[in-house]
Amino acid sequence: MARFIAVRLGSLIVSLVVASILIFAVLRLLPGDPGSALLGPGTTVEQLEQLRNELGMNKSLASQYFDWIGSIFSGSTTAFISKLPVSELIVSKLNVTIPLSVGAFILSVLVSVPLGVIAGVYRNSFVGVAVSAISQLGLAIPVFWVGVILVWVFALNAGVLPAGGFPRQGWAEPGKAIESLILPVITVAVAMSSVMVRYVRSATLDVLDADYIRTARSLGYSRWGALARHGLRNGAVPVVAILGIELATSLLGAVVIENVFALPGLGSLLLQSVVSRDFPVVQSLVLLLTAVVLIMNFLIDLLQRAIDPRLRLSSVSGGGQR
Repeated sequence: MARFIAVRLGSLIVSLVVASILIFAVLRLLPGDPGSALLGPGTTVEQLEQLRNELGMNKSLASQYFDWIGSIFSGSTTAFISKLPVSELIVSKLNVTIPLSVGAFILSVLVSVPLGVIAGVYRNSFVGVAVSAISQLGLAIPVFWVGVILVWVFALNAGVLPAGGFPRQGWAEPGKAIESLILPVITVAVAMSSVMVRYVRSATLDVLDADYIRTARSLGYSRWGALARHGLRNGAVPVVAILGIELATSLLGAVVIENVFALPGLGSLLLQSVVSRDFPVVQSLVLLLTAVVLIMNFLIDLLQRAIDPRLRLSSVSGGGQR
């Protein structure tokens, strides 16, 4: 197990390094210049060169990359526009993005896991077919359209929830803050649940067709009793993988949906920074989101081996053969 953790940790570090290089390089390939975006039209060549020197844009690409990485470790990365520390900008937006992401994930788990199990157990009945059809419909509809529909129904027609925005006082007004997140949370949860229902259904079908479930049924267990006693742990292994991926994806989905609902989270910060060519903010934000996904995958691998002893035994036997 220790060897597996070391290998996966090394792979995680290499992946982060490669991701940082790609993020840095791709931004430099995009059209537009941060200096021109900052100074605006009518800028002279001398003014542009002076600003580029101040921003470090005239250095070699390698020097700019290592300056950025060094500033991340030292916590001194500064935005081009506001001149504020990037870490401070990101932290100030997390009070919107994290509740939105976590709330959507929890809601999607509470909905999709029971529905996925029901769709698997009653696969040949009307209920199972209906759940599967609804999940496919959820996959077909773009997530921003789900948000638009929810706004039209609950904000414009019913008038029971706000169409967008966030209280100026933030979580100092908890009631209004929660109300402003209800529709965005449901929007992200609908997209996530549509994916998760299908995976849970597939895992349930695999468990129900397993020999040990048939043996348990022959010993007198009901279908639900055999599934609860012998199937949950085996079915949890593939489900844990998709739950971990969806938790990371919920953060990415929240970033997109924030712009639909005009929420002042990481999504709005990222969009503003892209438009203004604020490279330090864009690079740091995209690297943060990438790191969340990679770290989540690393933790999923560890959790799967903790749940399923067969994975631990296979890694041990594989190490012995080598």
